Amino acid sequence: MYPGKYARLTPNRAAYVMAGSGQVVTYTDLEHGSNQAAHLFRALGLERGDHIAICLENHPAFLQICWGAFRAGLYFTAISYRLQAAEVEYIVNDCGAKVVVTSSYLATTFNEFRKNLVNQPRCFMLDGDVDGAESWEKTLQSMPVTPIANESYGQSLLYSSGTTGRPKGVKKPLIEDPWGEAVDVFEAARERYEFDAATVYLSTAPLYHAAPLGFNLNVLRFGGTCIVMEQFDGQQALALIEKYQVTHSQWVPTMFVRMLKLPDQDRAGYDLSSHRIAVHAAAPCPVAVKQAMIDWWGPIIYEYYAGTEGNGSTAISSQEWLNHRGSVGRAAGNCRLHILDDEGREVAVGEVGGVYFEGGGKFEYLGDPDKTDSSRSSQGWTTLGDVGLVDAEGYLYLTDRKSFMIISGGVNIYPQEAENALIAHPAVVDVAVFGIPDEEFGEQVKAVVQPVSMEEAGPALEAELIAFVRSKISHLKCPRTIDFMAELPRHPTGKLYKRLLKDQYWPAKSGA
Repeated sequence: MYPGKYARLTPNRAAYVMAGSGQVVTYTDLEHGSNQAAHLFRALGLERGDHIAICLENHPAFLQICWGAFRAGLYFTAISYRLQAAEVEYIVNDCGAKVVVTSSYLATTFNEFRKNLVNQPRCFMLDGDVDGAESWEKTLQSMPVTPIANESYGQSLLYSSGTTGRPKGVKKPLIEDPWGEAVDVFEAARERYEFDAATVYLSTAPLYHAAPLGFNLNVLRFGGTCIVMEQFDGQQALALIEKYQVTHSQWVPTMFVRMLKLPDQDRAGYDLSSHRIAVHAAAPCPVAVKQAMIDWWGPIIYEYYAGTEGNGSTAISSQEWLNHRGSVGRAAGNCRLHILDDEGREVAVGEVGGVYFEGGGKFEYLGDPDKTDSSRSSQGWTTLGDVGLVDAEGYLYLTDRKSFMIISGGVNIYPQEAENALIAHPAVVDVAVFGIPDEEFGEQVKAVVQPVSMEEAGPALEAELIAFVRSKISHLKCPRTIDFMAELPRHPTGKLYKRLLKDQYWPAKSGA
């Protein structure tokens, strides 16, 4: 359940490999580095329940620092290195971090926010130092490589991606089980995905996001090896599966789309026979895209629906999905699903409503009791803000996020249907559909498309795409106009910053 076990059993085996550089971090390296980090946190006066913040690219030290915080019983907040300085500053201040760790890669960002940190945290920098930050490596050298005396389970405290405004920290209770003992939530992940010492896991996304961070930590808990991509590239990912005989991997739908649009010779040029579990989540996956991936990779694709909040989840295998196309699965573990109307009443099977979980993990939005309360029903069930329906067999189908709903002429329209239709067109790489002002109907349906080639963007392609989507779904749900962008503002984890697009059409009005 922790690196020390494997450092003793297989000290020189790779805990993780940085895919770009080939740098190997052994289980001994991970054990020693995380122990030194835990000792440093204690030396700085941090005790169980205190907070640190990590703002790093996919760096070789990232997981060592997380493990150090985890075994010291701390909350650790991983922050996107892609954020602007003011955004990083807000999160560091909001979470109350007593320690901040960053890298020389982000020195410019650090210099912009460090003077505005209200809690005066101790700041450390990897790969160099600047005014206001001590060298992480030099400071760590004097720390013992043996465990601290009072190890206990810590917890991540991660922030939402900010797709609907300022991000909020998701605070979950600290794990109370004694250090090193089995924890139900970790055991559930092991059983669902068959993690063991033979696992070779390809990590394709930024480590600061909840899913890749959680999956990497879980693989390391059970003695596997992680292959960590510094940046995603579809062809490189296929090459890594072959090179390292990858058994497990994790993706978001935009990665699937990019790989499916690789030339046929590139897609067919790698041995993927070791690959037996490919997991995807984080954003809706169009039915046509998922079907194409199953056709290509076989029935090894598993999907789950969950959030950073950890308040419940669903899961579905390829075999189940082929019989329930478009579903994100049935309730997993001990949680139950409920679909509620706007008055908080349960709706009939097959009717659309807000998606709520009963019996999942507890959470709160840090410093925002109103947002916390708004996520709970009168029965005490919790929601991530999504809308969907459950069929007679208990399978959940997500319709969209409630905040993205378009109301045109009094009719509720969920953009996901049009997005799923448009992404199937061979000229489309990415798409966003949302409502824009309309004097007669209140809102009209608008699409912004990232084409395969911007040279093809224009009235002819717009007309072709509108006709294409009108052949797939009700005309009422189809975009009336389409604009083109070289790249949509999408978070590396797959989440679309739809608010940034809507703001261009709803000046000083859009809050969704």
